[in-house]
This record gives sequence, structure tokens and C-alpha cells, in this order.
Amino acid sequence: GGMDFGVGAVMSSAAILTTTIMNSQDGRFFPLLFAALSMGATVGLLNGICTVKIGLPPLIVTMAISNVITRMQYVLTQGSPMGYASPSFIKSVTSKLFGLQFLPSIILYGLIIIPLVFYLLNHSRFGKQVYLLGNNPVAARLNGVNINRVQILTYVFSGMFAAFAGMLGAAYMNAARCQIFDEYAYNSLIAVIIGGTSFSGGVGTYTGSIAGSLVMVVLSNLLTAMGLAQPTRNVFMGLIMIVLLILYNREKKVRQ
Repeated sequence: GGMDFGVGAVMSSAAILTTTIMNSQDGRFFPLLFAALSMGATVGLLNGICTVKIGLPPLIVTMAISNVITRMQYVLTQGSPMGYASPSFIKSVTSKLFGLQFLPSIILYGLIIIPLVFYLLNHSRFGKQVYLLGNNPVAARLNGVNINRVQILTYVFSGMFAAFAGMLGAAYMNAARCQIFDEYAYNSLIAVIIGGTSFSGGVGTYTGSIAGSLVMVVLSNLLTAMGLAQPTRNVFMGLIMIVLLILYNREKKVRQ
């Protein structure tokens, strides 16, 4: 199984792209969508090539590329906030459905993405190959699966979905700056592990990952309600990540 620690950096970069391209102007959604998804796919492709073709460890590769992306953000923005999303895009993610405060319209994007990804993972040939590859690479190869192609495509999809999430985040928060979503690199991994996904691959469900994400939202809100500052919350999440990495190494040794 592989992992992608660059999700947060891609989200932050997509957020900066959103506010830079839109610059408070309507009618620029599709050029932005193309630019953001292309950026995410390029980062994912680079991650895939480095891990699959060159054979470098996914953890090291994705963290290194994430660091490069972050430095590029500072070079391009000089560390300053970059504009705002368009009014119509902001409204599409912040309006309240049926006038209910706990139902932001960003949920509508989820109602489109969730079934799409569910179908991709559970009913498409690619999704079945992903599970087979994660569970047993040797068996996958013997069954005719192009494991290099599947692994690289997985990183590409990861980058594209992270970029789209960054777009939505920029509109929802009406802000974009360097590293604004970097914490999601760890939060996303913690969420899928809580949802039952194995670090070693081959085990886990998309619905479980969604449930894990909801748990993370509740946990984050709880820590905020306790009055803990962002650095303290980061330390807490870091400790959880250390425990998960220890469990990952133990699981990997058992499987070997």
C-alpha cells in the first residue's frame, strides 16, 4: 500500500489558484477547474513516477514534493493572501440549504463526488484492481493487472481530488494563503485509518473513510470547543499520527 502526504500542499496550492484566477470575478470557474485539476494531476503523476518507476518510498517522496510545493507557494505569493474567490462560487458553497444553518450548500458537491468515487472504487475495473493490488501485488500481476499503471493513476486521482477540495475550501473560507490546508495531509490519513483502511493496502471501504472523516470533524470541533489553540491541536494530531505509523510498521512486519 502507498500513502500520499502531499494532499494538504495540493489543497493549499489549489486554494491560491482559486483566488488568483477568479480574483472576485464570476465566469472563471471552468478555467479554474481545468488549471486546478491539471496541477493536482501533475503532482500526482510526479509522485507516482518517483514511487513506482524509481522505487522511492511513498512517505519520503510525497513529503518531499509537498515541501517543494510549499516553498513554491511562498515564492509566488511572497507569503501574502491572494485575492478572493468569485461571489457566485462562494455562494455555491456557503448558502444554507432550506434555511438551515447546519446544512451548507457545499454538501451538494459531496452528493456528486461521493457516488462517483463509490462507483469508481466498488464497481469499476480500476477500483477492483486497486483493491487487488493493495491486498496482494503478486496475485494482481499474475491476474494481468498493470500494477505500475494502477499505482500511478491512484496518485493522479489523489492529486486531482485534493485540488478540487482546495477549490471548495478557498470558496468556503473566502481566503487563501500559503499552507492554509496543510494540516489535511495528516487529518486525511488519520480519517481513513479510523475508517478501517489498512496502511498496508487491500483492506478498507469508501463508506468507512467517510465515517472516519466525520469522526475527525467531530474531534476537531471538540478540541476547538475545549479552547485548545491550533498548535496544541496539531500536537494532538501528530501524536495520533505517530501511533498510527507504529501500528503500520508492526502490521507491515506481520504481513511480510
